[in-house]
Amino acid sequence: MSALPDPVWPVVVLALVQLGDAVICLRPLPFVARCLADVGFPRRWWWVLPPLKSAAALGLVAGIWMPWLGLVTTVGLVLYFVVAITMHVRARDLGRNLFVNATGMLVLCVATLLYSFLL
Repeated sequence: MSALPDPVWPVVVLALVQLGDAVICLRPLPFVARCLADVGFPRRWWWVLPPLKSAAALGLVAGIWMPWLGLVTTVGLVLYFVVAITMHVRARDLGRNLFVNATGMLVLCVATLLYSFLL
């Protein structure tokens, strides 16, 4: 593993996306609330998402200087979105939320993992 992720820009982009996602989950925007409800994610656990997504953004930024942390955070995000896709499929929520949001984020996370940390 190199001293820094190479290139760094995908890590920064993913961190900004995660931070934006954390912000829209603070008081979930209607489309976020509908998505969470559609997959059966219990409302009592919605409060966990903003700190979790903020921690992911922080882990990615810190991972610029500590590549092992960026790698672990990116792998964690890949697993998070695999679980999200599984929840969409189990709930038969096979529309935009699955194919654009969850799958799009999985592709972004896998691309960052491969491009910045593994290849």
